Amino acid sequence: MKLASLKAGRDGALVVVSTDLQRKLAAGTTLQAALDHWDEALPRLRALADRVDAGEGEPFDEAACASPLPRAYQWADGSAYVNHVELVRKARGAEMPQSFWTDPLMYQGGSDTFLGPREPIVMADPGWGIDFEGEVAVITGDVPMGASREQAAQAIRLVMLVNDVSLRNLIPAELGKGFGFFQSKPSSAFSPVCVTPDQLGDAWDGGRLRLPLRVTYNGEAFGRADAGVDMTFDFPTLVAHAARTRALGAGAIIGSGTVSNKDSDGGPGRPVKDGGLGYSCIAEIRMIETIQQGEPQTAFMQYGDRVRLEMFDAKGASIFGAIEQEVRAPE
Repeated sequence: MKLASLKAGRDGALVVVSTDLQRKLAAGTTLQAALDHWDEALPRLRALADRVDAGEGEPFDEAACASPLPRAYQWADGSAYVNHVELVRKARGAEMPQSFWTDPLMYQGGSDTFLGPREPIVMADPGWGIDFEGEVAVITGDVPMGASREQAAQAIRLVMLVNDVSLRNLIPAELGKGFGFFQSKPSSAFSPVCVTPDQLGDAWDGGRLRLPLRVTYNGEAFGRADAGVDMTFDFPTLVAHAARTRALGAGAIIGSGTVSNKDSDGGPGRPVKDGGLGYSCIAEIRMIETIQQGEPQTAFMQYGDRVRLEMFDAKGASIFGAIEQEVRAPE
């Protein structure tokens, strides 16, 4: 089953979308309301899904979508691909604690103003180091405090893609204060559509989404990293980590962190143009350039730059629709 939220009010208007992303049927509610009463809402939503897949409904337009949850009670982003973390620290000459391989990193992001999948990234100063981060995320139902990994797995309701926008040049000073991200992590954007795990078939193993995340930057292939490879912590582990000392309410969003793969020889990834799987953010190629050449060569995003994030199934069909955003100056 595929769900989306059309732009309407603060919380959107929930629609059920056909598997091929061509048609929609109105659900008469919001996604947050459906999540709050999931056991009651699910049979009705599945009935609509059967109807829209049978040919009912109106044309579906990804550009008319807000993020599936236009705002959420919780947005917590992990860093499950420790390869990415290791490169970040290596580029600045810092050792990585061994605990990073056993205890997930996670930050709590702002969740009151998510961007729609086609909305621009509006920033006052390109000097802030504007970067995209291609990720996978899950939306949960209620998760009790201290939940086991098994309980966390059962609470995963929906899966989607994320562009976790980062302002790289603001991050060091913020982290240097010892109190975490804030200004350096502006509003994130999510894919037009979120899907129930069963929609993913064999690509979903209960904890990981085993498909490449395609990143296109200014019209050129930038990343093809497989989201199921090199993921040290799977989603049930991340959800349980988030719920260790607090309960999570229905509609909590938990992100994977930047999808990142090592090269086939175990070394840092190579650009797509060189036969590698590329990268899901600019910072990673800059790290590798710093390690190999002494300084970064690739610039962060400037006004007019565009990024597109999308994932396709085994038959080549788009699963979530595309996040496609351009960097713009404030009007």
